[in-house]
Amino acid sequence: MRKRFVETVERPFRVSYADAMDEYRVDIDKPWLSVADICEYMDVSTFVVTSVLRSGELPAVKFGREWRVSRDDFERWINEQRGALDSPETRPSAAAES
Repeated sequence: MRKRFVETVERPFRVSYADAMDEYRVDIDKPWLSVADICEYMDVSTFVVTSVLRSGELPAVKFGREWRVSRDDFERWINEQRGALDSPETRPSAAAES
């Protein structure tokens, strides 16, 4: 039986999209954000924001009928979402590309 020799090919270091980007900072002076603040900042409807809050995806507290989100939690969530864009789950499969 013949031995096969495999050359080791060095591949350039691949940096993900999220790692290449600087961490995103929210330019709002309030420590706690309301649904209206997030809607205005992200230019989305209240339905979109409240559905994310109800799912628990974005950490928040509820005071009576009002939701409040920590600015730090909101920044962290945005940066996690940007990182999710480069995750293997969101990449198209090789079969779909063929």
